Order: sequence, then C-alpha cells, then structure tokens
Amino acid sequence: MINIRKGTIDDLPQVHDLIKELAVYEKAPDEVTNTVEDMRWDGFGENPIFRFFVAETEEGIVGIALYYIAYSTWKGKMLFLEDLIVTERLRRSGIGKMLFNAVAREAKEIGAKRMKWQVLDWNEPAIGFYNKIGANLDGEWINCNMTEEQIKAYSAD
Repeated sequence: MINIRKGTIDDLPQVHDLIKELAVYEKAPDEVTNTVEDMRWDGFGENPIFRFFVAETEEGIVGIALYYIAYSTWKGKMLFLEDLIVTERLRRSGIGKMLFNAVAREAKEIGAKRMKWQVLDWNEPAIGFYNKIGANLDGEWINCNMTEEQIKAYSAD
C-alpha cells in the first residue's frame, strides 16, 4: 500500500536521506551540502520556499516530489518540479508516476500556466516516462547556474 501525501516538517530527515541517495545515483555524492536544518528553515520557516509530496509505505518514506512556485515573465505563475525521487529498489513500480500525478494536480489547483522540470540526458528511464506522457523535452535552452562560491566572488560593479 502506497500513500501519497503532502510532506511535513517531520518527514525531512527521511527526505534528506532520499536526496543523498539521488546524488549517489547521479554520480555526485559529494555535491549535497543542504542539511535537514536548512530544509526546516527553507520549507517551514518564516518564508517557506518549497513544498513536497511523499510516497509512504509501512516502512516509511520511499519517494518524494519537491517543487516550488516560480514566475514566467511570458506566462505567469509556474510550478517547478525540482526533484522526483524514488528509492532505488522501488523504481519502475509506479511510485514516480503517482508522485508526478500529485504535482500535476497541484499545478492545476494553483492555476499554474506552466510546469517545468529537468532531466539528465543519460537518465533513459525518466526520459522514456516523460516522452510517454507527452511532455516537451526542450533541447534548445542551456542550463546556467552559479555555485555558492561563484555568487560570493561575483562583482556586480
């Protein structure tokens, strides 16, 4: 039995463990610098900036879909799915689709004009799923980012 529900502050230690598991899967285990305490503040503090759904079984949380609300200057309100994670041994069991469906329903409920997410180019199972549901896989846009160190070093002069 799998229960999909909105995440709570008490879920964060298990959520953080899944995030670390995903980093191992994506061949970047040392890249996770986020902490449970950061997540408590960022998700449940004075100005929450993310929300999430969990997939739960009798053994605990086995999947998450973490998202936040963003804004498109062209389209308006948008929901950005940051990560959809299912513990490795339960992948391909339908849990990811259940979590994705919960996020898509949330996008509808909040009146989002767009829902966005990213997928690594080597993640064939995820790409296959996104193709199957009719999502647009855009090869035109280039992802850009700055690390914390680059942000600190950046001079806006």
